[in-house]
Amino acid sequence: MPNPAPTLPASARLAMNRCNLPAVILGGLTYQIHPVPLEIDGVLAFHHDLFEILAPLSDHCERAARFVDYMAVHFCLDDLEQAGLSSGRVRKSRRNANYLRMVRGWSFDSDSREGAVLKHWVETRFGLLARHHGGPLDGRDSDAYHHYLVEGSQGLYATNALEAQLDLLYTYCQYELARQYPDELHRSLYRGINRIDEHEVLERGGDGRYRVLLNNLNSFTSDRERADEFGDYILSARIPLTKVLFYNSLLPGMLKGEDEFVIIGGVYEVAISTY
Repeated sequence: MPNPAPTLPASARLAMNRCNLPAVILGGLTYQIHPVPLEIDGVLAFHHDLFEILAPLSDHCERAARFVDYMAVHFCLDDLEQAGLSSGRVRKSRRNANYLRMVRGWSFDSDSREGAVLKHWVETRFGLLARHHGGPLDGRDSDAYHHYLVEGSQGLYATNALEAQLDLLYTYCQYELARQYPDELHRSLYRGINRIDEHEVLERGGDGRYRVLLNNLNSFTSDRERADEFGDYILSARIPLTKVLFYNSLLPGMLKGEDEFVIIGGVYEVAISTY
């Protein structure tokens, strides 16, 4: 591969975000190789009592149950009138638009309304702009971009601090990964594709390796055989654990499947191969 490593294009990032590193750094190839922790501003400090509760618990499932309970109580998910939502003015579907519905909706269709909410959340928290939602987002005047904005706005309308729920979901995910894999910085993950041109290729190597700009949020799997079911080729990458938003075994019994990892995008070096 030619050097130096490609940085995140200016057209793919915002100047400001809400975490401890700017988008140009966390979205670049150097970050993939040498990741450091990402923290959304204020979340750990604001929810310090949750992590004090989790600290002495040795069982992953017990920690997950405490997290779900904390989310329900803190965000009044079982008593939305207490959170200020009127039972007579908000449809049931909007009243149930919480963090679990967002991640379940993503797993069903990443170009859904829930997918638009999650991609918008990545934009505001990490400064990485969405590149695809039901089609390429290649211009702010395009119909595709307008549709993406509408979907995201409708998905957030009349919800109960939904983006703050996602902030805590990401922070809890990072806490769990650090406890379960204390000596690891990366995980090898896979994605089935039909052609490399499905992704924005920045550089091509002669050894089956590419440097690509991924969408700001993407689904991968830890099961190479499962990836093979979704395309003729397998895209593999070493993903920083700090870029995992959630994975299906994070909350046992709450999310379907066992192998999906949803990862934050940017520039990555990947390998393309047949099975």
